[in-house]
Amino acid sequence: MGWKALTKQNAIELDEMDELKKYREEFYIPQNCIYFDGNSLGLLSKRSEETLLSLLDSWKNLGIDGWTEAKEPWFYLSERLGEMTAPLIGAKPEEVIVTGSTTMNLHQVLSTFYKPEGKRKKLLADELNFPTDIYAIKSQLLVHGLDPDEYLIRVESGDGHFLAEEDIVAEMTEEVAMVVLSGVLYRSGQILDMEHITKEAHKRDILVAFDLCHSIGSIEHALSEWGVEFAFWCNYKHLNGGPGAVGGLYVNERHFGARPGLAGWFGSDKDRQFDLEHEMTPAETAGALQTGTPHLLSAAPLLGSLSIFQEAGMEKIRKKSLQLTDFMIQLIETELDAYSFINRTPREEAKRGGHIFLEHEEAARICKALKQHGVVPDFRAPNGIRFAPVALYNTFAEVWDAVQILKEIMEKETYKQFANERDVIA
Repeated sequence: MGWKALTKQNAIELDEMDELKKYREEFYIPQNCIYFDGNSLGLLSKRSEETLLSLLDSWKNLGIDGWTEAKEPWFYLSERLGEMTAPLIGAKPEEVIVTGSTTMNLHQVLSTFYKPEGKRKKLLADELNFPTDIYAIKSQLLVHGLDPDEYLIRVESGDGHFLAEEDIVAEMTEEVAMVVLSGVLYRSGQILDMEHITKEAHKRDILVAFDLCHSIGSIEHALSEWGVEFAFWCNYKHLNGGPGAVGGLYVNERHFGARPGLAGWFGSDKDRQFDLEHEMTPAETAGALQTGTPHLLSAAPLLGSLSIFQEAGMEKIRKKSLQLTDFMIQLIETELDAYSFINRTPREEAKRGGHIFLEHEEAARICKALKQHGVVPDFRAPNGIRFAPVALYNTFAEVWDAVQILKEIMEKETYKQFANERDVIA
């Protein structure tokens, strides 16, 4: 992507032409702050604030009748949010439910659909996966009496940053029952070819599940078209659902009717749920994989947030995201060439997610210096810095300013006043 100039004026001109610029006004931007940590926790929008307060108001004024009489009836809120989310991942409304958390939804998928039989007992993941997915996979293997050291395959990375799809496919042996991978790698931001991986897995009768935590709201998906079986994600990163927001779960319709491995009363058919029978009648949708009563206060902000995505559309969001990350990568390469930063982010657009990952031996203290100067990045041990310029609320001018601030920090070595170690939360 060529830029006529890597200048502040060019950045301002790009912002003036931005089709999404009106949405910045919808978000609460911390004062005197360039917020580039939306891939860890997205900012609060005024719409999310409004829908949260609306739910509180319905509780205040309706009491228990809020389950059926609220503006958005609580009893159907998880399904309603699933319907709003479905276009973001290319799924049918009934294939998506907002429930649980990333980890618990992976547990649910494995408990329900991982059936180790005969020689097909192994689970295939990768060595770059976020730890919670590996923890869940190992614990599920142990539930089945299987040693994770023997039955968990982790595809190796050739360079410690990227995965090659051919290496993943090569591990799809007749011993593998299910594949669990990320749509976008949480460190490098590499997009895996989900369509290709799914196609190859199906040739071998292997089920596929994707962790979409760093891809949903950042890139476009077509899960139903690709034939992906399952997906799970959090809603507090690019989808701006708030800290602790309820997670999401996708189940391809051809798997409807499966008895949930972790059954609970909210997975019941809605018409039968209050029959209160001890023999469960599961919903004939992804909703069957719900367990307990929804966390309504942690789901309500999504009503507002997802309405923004409905309006803006993923095509425009993805287009601007690519422009922002490309602009920042080129600025970093131009302005910071002398300071030993290593860019671990794919340059190829089809493989680049919504954030940039730099490595530097002083990464922890550089992140602290950036925060002191009003730029909020994200540190990843041992030496990684992530920047996520988010299409809905960040600007090209902010990208330009942030790189200049980083350059000044490196020139003046002001980062040396900080310890090169992570804080409690990185």
